[in-house]
Amino acid sequence: MTNATPKFGVGASALRKEDLPLVKGEGCYTSDIARAGELRGFVLRSPHAAATFEILSLDAARQAPGVRLILTAEDIGSLGDIPCLARVTQPDGSRHEVRNAPLLCRGRVRHVGDAVAFVVADTQDQAEDAAELIEIDWRMEEANASLAAVAAGEDVPLVWPELGSNIVYEHQTGEAAPVAEAFAKARRVTEIILVNNRLVANYMEPRAALGEWDAGTGSFTLTSGSQGVHGVRDSLAKHVFRMPPEKIRVVTPDVGGGFGTKAFNYREYPLVLEAARRLGRPVKWVSSRAEHFLADSHGRDSIVHAAAAMDENGRITALRIRMDANMGAYLSQYGPMIPTMAAIMATGVYDIPLLDMRIRAFYTNTTPVDAYRGAGRPEAAYLIERLVDKAARECGLSPAEFRRRNFIRPEQFPYKTQGGRLYDVGEFDGHMTMAMELAGWDGFAARAEQSASRGRIRGIGMSTYVEACAFAGSEPAKLKLNGDGTITLFIGTQTNGQGHATAYSQFIADKIGIDFDRIIVRQGDTAELDDGGGTGGSRSIPLGGVSVASAGEGLAAKMKRIAGEELEAAVEDIELVAGEARVVGTDQALDYAAIAAAAKSPDDLIAVSDIVQDEATYPNGTHVVEVEIDPETGRVEIVNYQVVDDFGLTVNPVLLLGQVHGGIVQGIGQCLDEEAVYSEDGQLLTATLMDYGLPRAEELPFFRFETRNVPSTTNALGIKGAGEAATIGACPAVMNAVVDALHRARGIDHIDMPATPQKVWQALNGAGRLGAG
Repeated sequence: MTNATPKFGVGASALRKEDLPLVKGEGCYTSDIARAGELRGFVLRSPHAAATFEILSLDAARQAPGVRLILTAEDIGSLGDIPCLARVTQPDGSRHEVRNAPLLCRGRVRHVGDAVAFVVADTQDQAEDAAELIEIDWRMEEANASLAAVAAGEDVPLVWPELGSNIVYEHQTGEAAPVAEAFAKARRVTEIILVNNRLVANYMEPRAALGEWDAGTGSFTLTSGSQGVHGVRDSLAKHVFRMPPEKIRVVTPDVGGGFGTKAFNYREYPLVLEAARRLGRPVKWVSSRAEHFLADSHGRDSIVHAAAAMDENGRITALRIRMDANMGAYLSQYGPMIPTMAAIMATGVYDIPLLDMRIRAFYTNTTPVDAYRGAGRPEAAYLIERLVDKAARECGLSPAEFRRRNFIRPEQFPYKTQGGRLYDVGEFDGHMTMAMELAGWDGFAARAEQSASRGRIRGIGMSTYVEACAFAGSEPAKLKLNGDGTITLFIGTQTNGQGHATAYSQFIADKIGIDFDRIIVRQGDTAELDDGGGTGGSRSIPLGGVSVASAGEGLAAKMKRIAGEELEAAVEDIELVAGEARVVGTDQALDYAAIAAAAKSPDDLIAVSDIVQDEATYPNGTHVVEVEIDPETGRVEIVNYQVVDDFGLTVNPVLLLGQVHGGIVQGIGQCLDEEAVYSEDGQLLTATLMDYGLPRAEELPFFRFETRNVPSTTNALGIKGAGEAATIGACPAVMNAVVDALHRARGIDHIDMPATPQKVWQALNGAGRLGAG
């Protein structure tokens, strides 16, 4: 007997159940939490990008009003560094050396914002005032702050002199010799050089951390916004405090955005914990927006030289890529692996038989770089889609026709890429054709004429992207029927705005027939669940949702068995509907509270599932963008935006729409507004929102979004994931549209992100450096 379909099961556009308290101001973020006797911490940060230093005196600072503790590197020598957890294999088979970030610097700083001392006082103002009284002898050194300079082999200072080089690692994907042969035989070769600009996450809620120590149990509690409490706990326990993980509890309340950047263990977390242990009182640190710019990991920052060899029919026969990536001053948690994520997806949606991709990663005197929405896959889509558009232009083919000639065809699946990924399904021409039709591609010429009549330049562009997400693995889920008839889900993912409570409730409602308001979703507490993978890489719903659905089936079976015994009916005659177990065709029923009361064992009320997925999922789609450029000012206006995506099974259309809209806007931000810029001496010139541009609602069009879904065969429910996809597709689509406009107007075939008004105006007027192409 199947359960009756609930109003808000999988596939329904259920509105977010978590929104009401948030819009009423009833959310609870880390900085909202106040403990009795709480003290405030402040990190004294380096004003220099490269310098040695000596702390001459702490006396005045220690004697300042309200000061309780000042920590320097000498005080915490027993604690470990913040670890890098990713090491890349080099061509000779070796793994590169690692340089981790110390909790507090030991006589040398390596980027502006590097942590020098931690001051704890009764109030925030007192801690900041005391920090200014710390006497430090700074000996400034020349900085290495330019990826382009270090990658070009210029004589720049070494960030880590003992290494003898600024190279972190070299990595090879594919084979050079066959590619060289293919290029020698090619009828045509197209080349492009692209800069993927450095970004600052700028989530709504800056990071904060509250540390507590229980002397009786010898255990810590850290409260902090994160993308997964278990990963933070394990990093703290294993690498910093070197203590059993069960002695560290990590709690994450509401989170105001993450985008990858809140996934990591940061210095401030062990600092507040150690200060709390020494003082016997809770210690809180709250980041300012300025600290966020300087101290939280940045995203992107790479330079790519790419070339495609083609035959006489415009078919790509080989791809050669050289990527130089900036790691910053230290290796962040997953930083080294981000460029390699670009390598595995470098061929995109295309049937390219040969690949030679070499990556070099470098140290510079800048903030460390790590995962940011998409984590390497946006870089891959950007390079291949910009290259494909240029190749189409040089071959005299339309962007669509060139893509059609090179797409992986449906009959070729499952398809093993040169990057080593196994695509299970895909109908790339299908969503491209649909997107073009919905966008009115054939009517563009008339619209371009209308724009010209108003003195504007119009361009149209597309990208056809694919990404890998929900990588092989699992996310365990635990369901419990409570005594009052409610159901609680415990799961180790972490919402930071995606609507997990709503989506997971839909899986449960499908299986158990219960109202949304009767489902409680618990995330963000290591004391409630032993393990969890956190949220990142669009894994929460494809992996977590499958386990939740399976646990729902398991709990439903237990509930039916109990109800059958109580109602003296066969299990197959029991249905779960609207909070009751009913005997089909009768008025006999038992509510869920009564089922809980009738259970003979606590285990009868619990179901756990951990469904393992063996391969990643591969969302894909097409973005079509139209822009208008004002040649007098260089301002780019996006006037039309159409997306057709293949996300497999859609769990909740309205949640999906929100993910797509947000992802597009982040992509547009990188294309038109955002760029973290350093001076030659390593000062971050864009360290405030007065200098760092962000996309604004008034600058955005209405997005048109449709799906053309082909269920995944690697995911048990056919789900592919969507959290990062729109950002991945947006950047090349927008920039291809901008280049199309510039090429139609002035024959310009290249410009780098961000296409700011100044940069576009300079391009149109033949001034300034535009990049290479």
